[in-house]
Amino acid sequence: MTKIKLIAIDVDNTLVNAKKEIVPQVKAAIQAAKKKGIKVVICTGRSLSGTQQYLTELGLANCDDQFIVSLNGAVVETTSGQVIFDRHLPYNDYLRLEQIARQLHLHFQAVDVERIYTADRDIGHYTVYNSRVVKMEISYRTKEEMANIPIYKVMYLDEPELLNKAMTSPLFQAVQDKVSLTKTEPFYYEGVAKGLDKAAGLDALCNYLNLDAANIMAIGDEANDISMIKYAGLGVAMGNATPAAKQAADQITADCEHAGVAQAIGQILA
Repeated sequence: MTKIKLIAIDVDNTLVNAKKEIVPQVKAAIQAAKKKGIKVVICTGRSLSGTQQYLTELGLANCDDQFIVSLNGAVVETTSGQVIFDRHLPYNDYLRLEQIARQLHLHFQAVDVERIYTADRDIGHYTVYNSRVVKMEISYRTKEEMANIPIYKVMYLDEPELLNKAMTSPLFQAVQDKVSLTKTEPFYYEGVAKGLDKAAGLDALCNYLNLDAANIMAIGDEANDISMIKYAGLGVAMGNATPAAKQAADQITADCEHAGVAQAIGQILA
């Protein structure tokens, strides 16, 4: 097997368990990989600020030589905040996506690198939940007030049954040429600019670091992880991953409650 030089790890239900904690075995395995000179890169739908607690716990925070692929590939930066690559949604695309939310009666939010924005006067339950999880404040902004805010990601957030039904709407089919949409949780449907995903973010980072995809191991569990699982020389799905993520993977590890990330890393360090 080609030598693995970089390990890309999703956060929710991969790096962390259901309690949003890094279990000791996973932390130890990541430290062991770092000691062998392997880069450990968080690849997440969250922003840099939403991962700070985990980066700090792993000794990766505020470093000029450590990296994060955030907001589903829309931003690639050092953990000290130096941007290597970024691309946001055009304002007109935001307007169209926000209108779809109104037509389908879904809660909706837009995200920049520091804050969550919503034009919903009645802020949705899952928007509040997401704010707490990723540690980002919520701001109410009208559509007009969003014109000069760089929007890196949008999210439809609602009850799973409602969201699943809405996802089949022709309204979403009509914007496939403008936005890449993926399910990231049962209650999240997220969009970034067309052509962006975690694989695109990883590819930008690999070009910066002069690495090949063959040197990458990627570990994830959800639909938005499939692109990087396929991109990496060694793609690993968690035991708790969706069927589609498992099908895309080269191998399947234990679930997030049983240190699946540690098991996967242990195999390449053996």
